[in-house]
Amino acid sequence: MRRIGWLGMAFVLCSVAGCTALPPPEGRSVSRALPAEATADTVLGRAVEARAAREPAGRSGIHPMLDPREAFAARLLLARAAERTLDVQYYIWRDDLTGTLLLDALRDAADRGVRVRLLLDDNGTTGMDDTLVTLDANPNIDVRLFNPFRHRDFKWLGYLTDFSRANRRMHNKSFTADNQAAIIGGRNVGDEYFGADDGILFADLDVLAVGPVVQALSRDFDRYWASDSSYPVADVVDDVAPDDSSSLAARARALETAPEARAYQEALERSALIRRLETGNLSLEWADVELLSDDPAKGLGQASSDSLVLSHIMALAEASDRTFLLVSPYFVPTDAGSEIFRQMAARGIQVQVLTNSMAATDVLAVHAGYTRQRRTLLESGVTLYELRRQHSAAGRQVGLFGSSGASLHAKTFALDGQRLFVGSFNFDPRSANLNTELGFVIESPALAAQMAALFEEDIPRLAYRVRLDRDGDMEWIALDGDRREIYRHEPNSTWWQRGTVWLISKLPVEWLL
Repeated sequence: MRRIGWLGMAFVLCSVAGCTALPPPEGRSVSRALPAEATADTVLGRAVEARAAREPAGRSGIHPMLDPREAFAARLLLARAAERTLDVQYYIWRDDLTGTLLLDALRDAADRGVRVRLLLDDNGTTGMDDTLVTLDANPNIDVRLFNPFRHRDFKWLGYLTDFSRANRRMHNKSFTADNQAAIIGGRNVGDEYFGADDGILFADLDVLAVGPVVQALSRDFDRYWASDSSYPVADVVDDVAPDDSSSLAARARALETAPEARAYQEALERSALIRRLETGNLSLEWADVELLSDDPAKGLGQASSDSLVLSHIMALAEASDRTFLLVSPYFVPTDAGSEIFRQMAARGIQVQVLTNSMAATDVLAVHAGYTRQRRTLLESGVTLYELRRQHSAAGRQVGLFGSSGASLHAKTFALDGQRLFVGSFNFDPRSANLNTELGFVIESPALAAQMAALFEEDIPRLAYRVRLDRDGDMEWIALDGDRREIYRHEPNSTWWQRGTVWLISKLPVEWLL
C-alpha cells in the first residue's frame, strides 16, 4: 500500500508539473558567430583595429568597470553601436527598469537589422515568458533557454520531477557586439546589479574587452547556443502568443521618463565609452588574456573534469609561489578546498580572502557553508576578511564595494602580482560541480597591483578582520580611523540569523551551496 501511495503521489506531481519530456534538440536553427574579419568594417571593428595596431600582436584590451551605472551604460551603448550581431548570455535577467531598457535596446538593434541571439538560464527568467516570446517573434531575434522548466507557472516543480538536470544552471554572463567588443564579469541584468534597487545593492566587477579574446568568447557562445541544454523559447513556452513588439518599446519609453530612471539617463549622457573607443581615448590595459569556460555539457552532468573552469583555476593556484588574493561573495571552500589553501599557506604563500559577512550576505545558507571551514582556514594561516554592510551616504561610491547597503558580488582573484581572474566563478561547490561558469585570466601586473592595493588599503577599513585570539576564540576586528572595535560573535547579526546559520551548517547540504 505504501508503494501504491508513493506511485500515486508521483503521478500527481507528473500531471501537475507537465512531465512530458522536453522536445528533442533536433530541428533547431543553426547559427554561428560572424568571423571578426566580417565585422572589421563596423564602427566597433574600425575602432578596435585602430587601437590594436599600436599594441603587440595577440594581446587584448581590458577596461575594468566598477561603477554599476557605467556597467549599465556600457551594455546599452554596445547594443546601440552594434551593426551586425549581438550575442547575449545571462544567468538572471530581471523584468525591471534596467532589464526592460536593455531588452528594448536588443529589440531596437534587431529592428535595425542586427542579428540578436539571447541565451538565458531559465531559472532567472521568472515572469518573462510573454516578453521573451514576443522578442523571439522578431525575425532578427532568437531566444533560447538553458535547462528550461516544462511547467512555466510553478518552476520549482521541476526540481521535484527532474532534479538532476534542473539543479544544474548556466551561470555565465556575457554581452558581445559584432564579435569586436564584449563585457563579462559578475553582474547579471537587474536593478540590484546596476545600483537601481532600494534594497541590497551588489558591489560587482565587469570588464569590457576588445581584441582576440572576444573572438574566443564568441566561439564559446556558439558552443552553448548549440548545446543539448539550449532550447528555443517557442519550443518550451508553447501556450503564449507573441504580443506586438511596440508594447515593449512603449513600456521602455514610460520607464525612461520615470523619476527612478533619471540617474541612468544621466549616466548614458555622461558616458562616451564608444566615442572614446573610436578616438583612442578609452583607457585599456593591453595584455595576454585567456578565456576559461566550462564545457556546456556540464549542464547535463556530462563534462569531463579536465574541461571545467575549476581544474584550470586549481592549476593556477597551485602554481603560485607568492600571493593569492581572492574576492568571493559566496565562499564555500569545502574540506578539499581548505586543504589546498592550507598547503599554499604552508608553502609560504600569502593567502588572503574577502567574502561577505553575515550582515552583508544575501544568502545565509552559503554563509553557513563558509562558517564550517572558517576556523580551519584561520588555523592554517589564511587571512580572512568579511565585508561589513556599508553605511556610507546614499549613492556615494566606495570603489569595489559599491554604495550604501552594498553586498559583495564580484568574483575575482589575483596571483603573484602578475595575473588577475575576472568572471562568474564563485569558490563554492555549485560553481565547481553544478553550474557552468566563465571568466578571463588577464596577464597584467598593473591590474594585479590594483587588487593588492585593495587588500592593503581599502579592505582593512571596510571589512572585519577575522582572527583567533590567544584562547583560540574567534573575534572580528573593525577599524574606524584610529579606533578599533572587537566583536565576539558575528557583527551586526541577529540571534535568528546566527541560529539559522548554525542549523544549516549541521545539515549535509554543502554540495548544494
